[in-house]
Amino acid sequence: MIIVGCDFHPAWQQVAWVDTETGETSERKLEHSSGEAREFYASLLAPALIGVEATGNCQWFLDLVVELGHEVCVGDAAQIRASYVRKQKTDKRDAAHVLKLLLEGRFPRIWVPNRDERDLRQLLLHRHKLVEMRTRVKNELQHLALNQGVQRKARLWSAAGQQVLRSLPLQPWASRRREDLFHLLALLDRHIGELDQAVEKASQLDKMAQLLKTQPGVGPITSLAFVLTIGDVSRFQNGKQIASYLGLIPREHSSAGKQRLGGITKQGNRMMRMLLVEAAQIAVRYDPEFRKQYLHRCHSKPKAVAKVAAARKLAVRLYWMLRTHTPYPEIVRIESSPRVPLVGAS
Repeated sequence: MIIVGCDFHPAWQQVAWVDTETGETSERKLEHSSGEAREFYASLLAPALIGVEATGNCQWFLDLVVELGHEVCVGDAAQIRASYVRKQKTDKRDAAHVLKLLLEGRFPRIWVPNRDERDLRQLLLHRHKLVEMRTRVKNELQHLALNQGVQRKARLWSAAGQQVLRSLPLQPWASRRREDLFHLLALLDRHIGELDQAVEKASQLDKMAQLLKTQPGVGPITSLAFVLTIGDVSRFQNGKQIASYLGLIPREHSSAGKQRLGGITKQGNRMMRMLLVEAAQIAVRYDPEFRKQYLHRCHSKPKAVAKVAAARKLAVRLYWMLRTHTPYPEIVRIESSPRVPLVGAS
């Protein structure tokens, strides 16, 4: 069997490989634009095991090696680098190190979504980016209104508020800016509406997303994003691992019996954290236990801290709903029952 360690770059890659039957080893630099990479992996007759660090812009490469019948392992880049103790870092050393981890069985393989899941992720990401653009456009229109002494905050987007904004007397270029921003806003609203319908349809076809939607505050976007982000729920043993995976646990630098905690790590999907915080603020309105804990934290902690804590609790609850296939009313009863605790749900 041939095992390949790959140090991937957008324009080229450095590979080191070994034939476990003959013991033959070699290394090579492969250019992408010239087709060297495709020719090299196509020349490997037996199915090879290929290891590569998790990095961006490599999806075409992963699809290529799978198409050619090889097995690809995607590894945690931080753990791979942490296991390399030498101060010298070169592409050849990196490829050889990946190969060494594969041979020793220490390669930190991570879960990778399938093709359909990746495409649905693109749907959610595209919608998220368009919403961010719409927010920037609205902020620009708010600035135009404030510079004319009009302060209506969220009421600016009502029919009456927009009429006031459109009727403001502005200089020629300021007026042109206003019209262009209104045009962009209408265009973004239309595209986001179409994407919302696509997300709703996709969530209806996913049983796990439908299960999560029974939780107050969790709609089609949050439920589908959570299912696609978590993937195989059996990868996690408890709620603490879910919170860590999403970056909702505090940084820690403890030593010599002294515990030092900081802000949350944010080592996870930023869009998912934002959706959880938004959903948690709705959940506290309808879930008495959520509201009780949220208001209690607001008395002793900043409001932002209380929001993040509520998001963490919501993430753990959604995890257990997926893990146990239990809808919202029943999961609350299980959480409140002292005889059937959810281990690690804190």
